Amino acid sequence: MDMAVIPWEMVLLCALSLCVGWGIRGNFGHEYGAALPGALAAIAIVLLSGREDWWRHVHYFALFGAIGWSFGGSMSYMMVVGYSHSSHSLTVLYGFANLFAIGFLWAALGGAGTALPAFLTHTQLSLFFVPIAAVFIAWSLQAVIIDYVLAPRRMQRHESPLYWYDTDWVSALVAIVAALIVALFRGGLDMGTNLVLYLSICWFGGFLLLVNVCRLRMTPPRGDNWAGCVGMVIGILGYCSRYDLSGVAFATVMTGFAGGVAFSFGQLLKLIYIRTGLQTNWHSVMEQTQGFLFGLGIAVTFGLLLNRAPTLEVDPNFPQWMEIFTVFCVLVALTYLNYRKAAGTWVDLVEELPERLFGLPVVGWFRHSRRWIGWFELFYIGIGIACVWLLSVHFREPLAFIPTSWLGKGQLLYLVFLWWIIIFNFERALVGFSPHRLVTEGVIILNGIICTVLIALGPQMVPKQTGGVFSFSGWTLKALIWGIVVLVGTTALFWVIKHALYGQSHAPGASLHIRFGADSNAPKEKPKAGELHP
Repeated sequence: MDMAVIPWEMVLLCALSLCVGWGIRGNFGHEYGAALPGALAAIAIVLLSGREDWWRHVHYFALFGAIGWSFGGSMSYMMVVGYSHSSHSLTVLYGFANLFAIGFLWAALGGAGTALPAFLTHTQLSLFFVPIAAVFIAWSLQAVIIDYVLAPRRMQRHESPLYWYDTDWVSALVAIVAALIVALFRGGLDMGTNLVLYLSICWFGGFLLLVNVCRLRMTPPRGDNWAGCVGMVIGILGYCSRYDLSGVAFATVMTGFAGGVAFSFGQLLKLIYIRTGLQTNWHSVMEQTQGFLFGLGIAVTFGLLLNRAPTLEVDPNFPQWMEIFTVFCVLVALTYLNYRKAAGTWVDLVEELPERLFGLPVVGWFRHSRRWIGWFELFYIGIGIACVWLLSVHFREPLAFIPTSWLGKGQLLYLVFLWWIIIFNFERALVGFSPHRLVTEGVIILNGIICTVLIALGPQMVPKQTGGVFSFSGWTLKALIWGIVVLVGTTALFWVIKHALYGQSHAPGASLHIRFGADSNAPKEKPKAGELHP
């Protein structure tokens, strides 16, 4: 593995992009929030890779990167963070081991998603978009129907008849049904529908085996989507084996172990910062540090792929709807799904802003319980129509403000997306602004400025790269072996450092959690009806 040829500009921009996106993710949370840094980092990698054939596919990398990184947002991890603060030694060790596991799963799926477009021909890539659209539509209908029929309340979600260890089992089942419907209309299974089925069926395999059979629960009564993610990682590796995608398998494993170090080391640094006695929003510092380290891991992984991934077609004949659908998903759908939370925050914190204006709610979430469509949805519907309309016109007669080169198009996509999410993140925080927000919004804006300069100047600084033919099977095995060594070594080291800093005392900055022993305060049953879900 030759590290010397990896462009430092790509590594820095990717790390800062994931740092910015991860800090914003922390304010919005869950799968939709986690998709933001995934899309941003994927665009950064492509534009500073020196691969002109990748530039042509930049929006596809963005969409698949967003999807890959989104899956990890389903995992609960705050209690695991609390375990690493504990006064109980075995709980601390358990906490760091599980921080590594969560970081591995999150980054492995993110790395797989980001790498997939680099190893597919345009014909193969085209097979994925109907299944993706079908799953997105099915999930949207699922959310609307469940809201209409059950009207679940988030903090009482354990009272729902669909509650099963607080996991996304319904979403996994719906994805299977959507893929099978597509396969029925296509007359059989293919690479696109099989990817959905591999991931979804293996999600159930991991969840049923680890949680329901082996009774392994990471942070009861918090959700056990981590087990489903274990199944998904196994599923993507099996998929790579079937379709000879050794490069994607390598990216999955390599990025995964780098992510494990990033997630656990970021928490260790937070414990070190707290020990200084200085007061600030150390949790946000931890999140942005984890994002930066995640970015380093995936950037180095892609640096090793640069001259070894196959050359993609520079003038593929993609259907027009696929081009528009991809940009729409990244710029409009993904930003709406996060930005609507900001509108809800405005209603909660601004006294002069009522929940309804002239008969319409401020934000409706396209849900029955929130009155379907609010002012915010009306504005976003307008944005969506404008986006589709302008792109459709651009295909017939190029618009002057859209660059003619794919590098220019990618830079425009990156800059619009970057500052769109930075601005709506700031707008959400502004109504409840306090000095400690400077650590989040202030640092995010400063990093955004650096990213703007790098994305503008970086492509001219990076040497041109060409693809090649390479089998990554040996590298994947070596990454797996060394990754296990790193898992054991870093977990033990971080455990020792925590005790060196705090002894047997509980570290400030989190509630006291004890997972094992006579003093364990880990709940063993789901909350009772009428109680709030922790």
